Amino acid sequence: MVIYLPGEQREPQVAPEPSFDELTPREIVIELDKYIVGQAAAKRAVAVALRNRVRRQKLTPEMAEDVLPKNILMIGPTGVGKTEIARRLARLAGCPFVKVEASKYTEVGYVGRDVESMVRDLVETSIDMVREEKLDEVAERAEQAAEERVLDLLLPASPPAHTEPGSFPALQADPGRRDQADRTREKLRAQLRDGKLDQRLVEVEVRERSMPSFEIISNQGVEEMDVNIKDMLSGMFGQQKKRRKMTVAEAFDYLIQEEENKLIDMDQVTRLAVERAEQMGIIFIDEIDKIAGRESGHGPDVSREGVQRDILPIVEGTTVNSRYGMIRTDHILFIAAGAFHISKPSDLIPELQGRLPIRVELTALTEADFVRILTEPKNALIKQYVALLDTESVKLNFTEDAIATIARFAVTVNEQTENIGARRLHTILEKVLDEISFEAPDLKKKNVKVDGAYVTKQLADIVKNQDLSRYIL
Repeated sequence: MVIYLPGEQREPQVAPEPSFDELTPREIVIELDKYIVGQAAAKRAVAVALRNRVRRQKLTPEMAEDVLPKNILMIGPTGVGKTEIARRLARLAGCPFVKVEASKYTEVGYVGRDVESMVRDLVETSIDMVREEKLDEVAERAEQAAEERVLDLLLPASPPAHTEPGSFPALQADPGRRDQADRTREKLRAQLRDGKLDQRLVEVEVRERSMPSFEIISNQGVEEMDVNIKDMLSGMFGQQKKRRKMTVAEAFDYLIQEEENKLIDMDQVTRLAVERAEQMGIIFIDEIDKIAGRESGHGPDVSREGVQRDILPIVEGTTVNSRYGMIRTDHILFIAAGAFHISKPSDLIPELQGRLPIRVELTALTEADFVRILTEPKNALIKQYVALLDTESVKLNFTEDAIATIARFAVTVNEQTENIGARRLHTILEKVLDEISFEAPDLKKKNVKVDGAYVTKQLADIVKNQDLSRYIL
């Protein structure tokens, strides 16, 4: 309870946003609605899946260990929001999230990426997340320490009031000099904070890794190797210190990073990040339909079933070796997605089908959906273009018939060529605004109105010529 004294001004109280743990499935769907149009069934499925994670955390450890996530298979054409739903969900929950394409993996024994690398990527993402959180916690302390070090470079620090016998004899004998040094230091501090010393040169001691150059010949990328070669060799060859001249502004930034690294316990970061990846991680496997198929064949398709069999234990629950130790995948949520134009979900091997128990079908987007996508979401395309051109002082105004015309053209081109869903809006808007974007800095008339006639004029010739629209739109 806050008690206000008589005459004290009351500040308006802003209700804090609810934490993810407090969000109900209905509220999760409402949050997703701010960015994604339609697809209610898919939103409900992922909302329940994430809410179950919150429920699991409230169980006894013995029971929680046996409650496995219900993985999801999203079925729907490209550009309808499959990836965006998963990405927004992870951002809303603060979960480590990686998106991978199933088609880039190959069966063990073939040259290509190992399926276990998706789990390693998840852990790296988790470490980045936790490290950023810890950096925020120590940012103020790091800045204060860096400020003192910059002042030490500009002016040696004054000695403490009680010093050892024999040290700083001149200053000990004359307290006035010590006070003067303190006043000078405070003046420099004020100038430093005002940016008046940014261009002054100082000499800073920097650490440089001394490592020999070498090449690694392997059928996998360096990032796939279980042992981090650079970290291992840095311990063998150590670090060299070197003095470099730089501006005060550059030195301040460098020293802040140094102080942050001192204040952060990377062992703790790694431990927390691994736990978060194991318990809250989300892996989105796109294009899973590209590896569907159980026929035995030859050539490039021969490893499709093999990739499924390699993915199976990871989805099922196993341990993956990484530079941070063994990572368990039992409680990672897997969301697989595919258009399934040619293949169908039943073409996946039965074991993998069984590990994706929740099936949701996403519907193709209509003209009305395109109108909503252009205007309603927080990050709507129209809002983005208006904001971009506003940086050039150009006030862009789309009329309702312009938006309707853009949506109609998007549906028409999708029907006549390849249906790429909402992604078609990006290409069409770029074409519509091409001339305005190019001329924006030189426009004398800064209020620009885009109506249906202007949209039609910009697109009509291209849409009529189907061969041309295949390449331009």
